[in-house]
Amino acid sequence: MEVVKRYTAQFEEVLEKAGRYSRPVLPAVARFLMVATFLEDSLRICSQWGDQRYYLSKYRGFPPFGADLFLSANVTTMTVCSVLSIVKRYPSFAVGGLFAAVTAQSIGYGLIFDPSFFLRTLSVCGGLLMLLADAYSREVARATYLQLAGRVLLVLLFVAFASSGAGAGAGEGSSSISGGGGSSNLLLQLLSPGAAVRAAVGLVSVVGCVMVVVGFKARYSAWVLITFLCVSNVVLNNWWTLHQSTTFFQNLSVMGGFLLLANLGPGGISVDEKKKNF
Repeated sequence: MEVVKRYTAQFEEVLEKAGRYSRPVLPAVARFLMVATFLEDSLRICSQWGDQRYYLSKYRGFPPFGADLFLSANVTTMTVCSVLSIVKRYPSFAVGGLFAAVTAQSIGYGLIFDPSFFLRTLSVCGGLLMLLADAYSREVARATYLQLAGRVLLVLLFVAFASSGAGAGAGEGSSSISGGGGSSNLLLQLLSPGAAVRAAVGLVSVVGCVMVVVGFKARYSAWVLITFLCVSNVVLNNWWTLHQSTTFFQNLSVMGGFLLLANLGPGGISVDEKKKNF
């Protein structure tokens, strides 16, 4: 236990030193990352306007004029509100507009009942709440509840990771069993070094998420989760492809939310804050 405490103290000291240099620019970087998915979505809609219009008209029942109006409103809202968020002007209007765009697209494209998309969207919304908490950081009472809700929603991205991973694993297991030799194949997968690494990473992620939610060592836990997201985003997501680019930029936005958490702290409703009173 003493060894763990010593390494933990060294890790916290390194982060504190790094924070002294990064703190002046960290909020601006976090705000830019936070709106990355909205800027990418705006550019993608403009570059694929015909395809988007065709999909909405044919499969979602939009009249042609209604599809154009829907796309125009989303692009305008996301672009304007993203710029306002980056420059930190009219934060309530900016975040409200981005929330409206998320809701409109979830309903308009019929994605609200997709569990993975829903969890990812809630995680992005958690980042938006952290964006609002950063804007109102001087109003402690308001910022505290925004930080609490933001912390809880941010970690839902990892729930989405777990659910998609579990689903893939189940599919692979079923395929192996039906094809013969399933038990031996599954055993080899479980005993492989890769499985051990995945289990270790999964354990660290779960612990980090719980610490973020309860607000215990939240700043340091946020940095651990940011590191995990950064590595996995580059290694696992082919961001140059259409499908993977959406996931890539959503992860960037959630990373922005965690950066704001690392900069602001967990807020008044947290274990870290309660410990200061003892």
